[in-house]
Amino acid sequence: MTAPRIVLVHDWLTGMRGGEKCLEPACVRWPTARLVALLHDPGAVSPAIERLHPKASALNRLPGVLRYYRYLLPVMPLFAARKLGDCDAVLSFSHCVAKAVVPPAGVPHVCYCFSPMRYAWHLRDAYFRRGPLGRLKAAALDVVLGRLRAWDRRTASRVTHFVAISRTVQARIRECYGRDSVVICPPVDTDFYTPDPVPRPRDDFYLVVSALAPYKRFDLALDACAALGRRLVVIGGGQDEARLRRRAGPTVTFLGRQPDGVLRDHYRRCKALLFPGEEDFGIVPVEAQACGAPVIALGVGGTAETVTAATGVFIAAQTVGATVAAIEEFERRADGFDPAAARANALQYGRGRYERELFGYVEAVLAGRHPIAGPL
Repeated sequence: MTAPRIVLVHDWLTGMRGGEKCLEPACVRWPTARLVALLHDPGAVSPAIERLHPKASALNRLPGVLRYYRYLLPVMPLFAARKLGDCDAVLSFSHCVAKAVVPPAGVPHVCYCFSPMRYAWHLRDAYFRRGPLGRLKAAALDVVLGRLRAWDRRTASRVTHFVAISRTVQARIRECYGRDSVVICPPVDTDFYTPDPVPRPRDDFYLVVSALAPYKRFDLALDACAALGRRLVVIGGGQDEARLRRRAGPTVTFLGRQPDGVLRDHYRRCKALLFPGEEDFGIVPVEAQACGAPVIALGVGGTAETVTAATGVFIAAQTVGATVAAIEEFERRADGFDPAAARANALQYGRGRYERELFGYVEAVLAGRHPIAGPL
């Protein structure tokens, strides 16, 4: 039987974050697939992805573009609408513009959707704070984002089948695109992220693990720990790192980006993971639970689906006061959290389950068992 000709599409390949961890198994499953992206930083992603020799758009040829590409959002649609040529199916992994590629007529396009373009829709204010913009710049930004929303909605018609990463994103797809979708949660490496083989008391520090982007609101974790005099360890880097370092008090330690082994060690030892941002799904809280760690997370979005009353505490609102209250509640209940319950909860998100569900869905689409879904 001839292998299907698959085209894989991703927004940009500049590091191994959550989206790339979802793409990687598809690169292994279809090693002869073509892989296209807006941008590619050679060596920044895993060998399994690099082996497909990703083809970047003309945007990648701009001098130094990897330092400032996030500011090019208004022009990204010009480079995203790429005609893909002959293939049997398209599988895009999209949180920004990847879903806008143009498949050949009659070819199914499955979009694994991390979220409708969050910059323009639900997290606009988290990405673009109105305060320092000034009235004219804010008005201009509203015009640009309005056009991006219209374009994002219009290009949803190029997708024949939507797959959402969570029920939260499923609702957004319905709201923004007027389309139905199935839910297939992202993979978590529960074979690697495991509890300490030798159980021991947890250390006296809270933990943050993430790319340090403004919308993730880790300033709330810093301020809450400062108010309570609690130790906080921050692992990760990003565009918000310098601001967070300036804001941090003496109880905060920044470790920067760290390899997976260091992350696992800190998940195993921390008092609890702090996760105050609104996430589409949130792989990090599941990794922490896989290691037996409790989670203190915002009770909205993906973490409201992956954290339970037995495995963590919810932050009621994105304020310092609410974050302090959640930490205090956790400390009152800390002895009641069972690492085995956290581990059991995480196991339902393992990589094997993701591969069975996603690959099975794509193969069913290729076989014609899932009819093309139009607008609701």
